[in-house]
Amino acid sequence: MYNVKKVNEDLYWIGASDRRLALFENIYPIPRGVSYNSYVILDEQTVLLDTVDKSVSGQFFENLEHVLGNRPLDYMIVNHMEPDHCAIVEEVVRRFPEVKVVGNAKTFNMMKQFFTFDVDAHAVVIKEGDTISTGKHTLAFAMIPMVHWPEAMVTYDAYDKVLFSADAFGTFGALNGNVFADEVNFKEEWLDDARRYLVNIVGKYGGPVQSALKKALTLDIAMICPLHGPIWREDLGWFIDKYQKWSTYTPEDHNVVVMYASIYGNTENAADVLAGRLADAGEKNVKVYDVSVTDPSYLVAEAFRCDRIVFACPTYNAGLFPKMETLLHELAAHNLQKRKVAVLENGTWASTAGKQMKEILSGMKDMEIYEETVTVKSALKEDQLAQLDKIVEFMTK
Repeated sequence: MYNVKKVNEDLYWIGASDRRLALFENIYPIPRGVSYNSYVILDEQTVLLDTVDKSVSGQFFENLEHVLGNRPLDYMIVNHMEPDHCAIVEEVVRRFPEVKVVGNAKTFNMMKQFFTFDVDAHAVVIKEGDTISTGKHTLAFAMIPMVHWPEAMVTYDAYDKVLFSADAFGTFGALNGNVFADEVNFKEEWLDDARRYLVNIVGKYGGPVQSALKKALTLDIAMICPLHGPIWREDLGWFIDKYQKWSTYTPEDHNVVVMYASIYGNTENAADVLAGRLADAGEKNVKVYDVSVTDPSYLVAEAFRCDRIVFACPTYNAGLFPKMETLLHELAAHNLQKRKVAVLENGTWASTAGKQMKEILSGMKDMEIYEETVTVKSALKEDQLAQLDKIVEFMTK
């Protein structure tokens, strides 16, 4: 049975959600599932904007056929060639052999790598600023390379002032009947997943995201239609401001987060004692995470959210505990910067974790690193509380 949503007079959402997929891109946990958004414009000519992942292709084709009725499909615009949005491009061409496929030069180079149909016979190659008229709608195209693939682009419908934003402004989470952001409790139930989606997938590419935002802000936008998550038609400025912060590595919140690795619980105890003393000093909303329990994607998102971070780690095989080492390299790979950080190490006979943590952190931009390293030898002792208080003083001044 088809399941479509009318977005405005002649724009339809024809996507679908996957609540069974455990890992997005086979790496990021998505306990709330994910949506794959696709859109159709019914004008004098019909336009399909992006397809979906193969896992929901059955629902997609029912939706597409219902919306088109007996009409042909004139255009298929491919804003992004990642398989969760283009996996069924070839099948669309088979079903609608007269369709014109719209993309940029890089789009079609990738399309030939993924598929075997005669791409050139269907290709309409556009470049920055080109337009296509479908009747009353005029569609303009802008390139947003590395957000987050080099061929990525957006489509702007000047008639309805709609930005089809590809992966930009997307989020994890299945759509549950409500397809608009103003129909859900976005700030409480969706923001964390929006942050985790952006900073993990596109966080490394803050510069390209900034370039894309500058292009978007020159347009008169009434609605943003992303390829994942809800459609934005109200309070766009609030969400755009989040993207400004995330893409410039500007902390959202003035909070401290403590991230620890612990083998037998002693480093965990030190982290908890420190969190308690931070709270005693007036810090609110302190967060403490065990890096062996919490997936790195959540920790990367928290590091982007907060302005101050403490890393606590035992020495392991003369190096860092592997889960902490993975996290720190993830933060460096995602270009984390502009944070105040401190480190605490633990070791029963030869503590080297602090030095190694600082070596990784010092390679990140504009990091204010607490000079001293608090060293716990096996278990925290009473006479070390003053050292913890110095971390508290550094974090709260």
